[in-house]
Amino acid sequence: MSPSSDSTPDSTAVVIGLSAVVVAVQDGEAVVLTVRPPDAEPEGLPFGPFDPGGHRTFELALRAFVTEQTRFSLGYVEQLYTFGDKGRDAPLADMGAGAPSSRVISVGYLALAPAAVDTHAPDSQWRPWSRFFPYEDWRDGRPAALDPIERALRRWANQAADAPRRLARARLAFALDGAPWNEERVLERYELLYEAGLAPEAARDRPDTAALPPELAAAVGEAMFSDHRRILATAVSRLRGKIKYRPVVFELMPEAFTLSALQRAVEAIAGVPLHKQNFRRALERAELVEGLGRMDADTGGRPAELFRFKKELLSARPVSGLSLPLLRD
Repeated sequence: MSPSSDSTPDSTAVVIGLSAVVVAVQDGEAVVLTVRPPDAEPEGLPFGPFDPGGHRTFELALRAFVTEQTRFSLGYVEQLYTFGDKGRDAPLADMGAGAPSSRVISVGYLALAPAAVDTHAPDSQWRPWSRFFPYEDWRDGRPAALDPIERALRRWANQAADAPRRLARARLAFALDGAPWNEERVLERYELLYEAGLAPEAARDRPDTAALPPELAAAVGEAMFSDHRRILATAVSRLRGKIKYRPVVFELMPEAFTLSALQRAVEAIAGVPLHKQNFRRALERAELVEGLGRMDADTGGRPAELFRFKKELLSARPVSGLSLPLLRD
């Protein structure tokens, strides 16, 4: 049967972009490796287009991009998510070149590093992810950034006919009106800010979105190139959830570490304070670490015992992650 006369083939080119969220812990802060693309003002993640003819796999291509752009070699890597929804109210993906009609499929990866090694690469540096999500750090209590965000979300919700539904979403995502904080809802919070026109990427992508006032702009965090902040939010959500059921946090630790350093790393990733004694009891029950019989004299106080992660457990039995016993007021 011949096609109808009014049907035409879709000539939109499809570009597959690969992006890496490379995470480490530096001085008690979760940091992410960023690059500044040529002729681009905001920073982004290491990224590049997948070449079906030249690249054998996505992961090999990604590793090559990261090394080329940052001079950093990846260790642990896992695929995060594929962003390809057409018409979705989300940041517009951009590979920085190519035909304007190209449809970009973004494939994000999460990589973990035991140290934020200085890359010495131009326009590449480690950034605390709190620069991009200031409202996600509850280690010292409810962050002040949530105050202007709450006011702006309430205004946005009350302007709509479905105000109760919008307010309910805001309460759950941002812990308003006494709702509990769920540290894993990072992507949900960012997408809600974008939908409400409260993310700087919304003003970039949608001509009808006004620029943010300075206080609110500082509260919602810095913009990133293309849809990279959405990919970063996905990675933070994934990592915060995964440390509870898989021992991936040890990919962020050196071979020998103190229990205090391990707790600080977990708190930096989760963005919440933990109860010290209960955290150590949970570690003891899980039998994930063992003492090395030597002390770390560089703690700045009383020497602390050094421990190691028992990697051999991974091939011996199912291994869970770490429980997060919160420090309650």
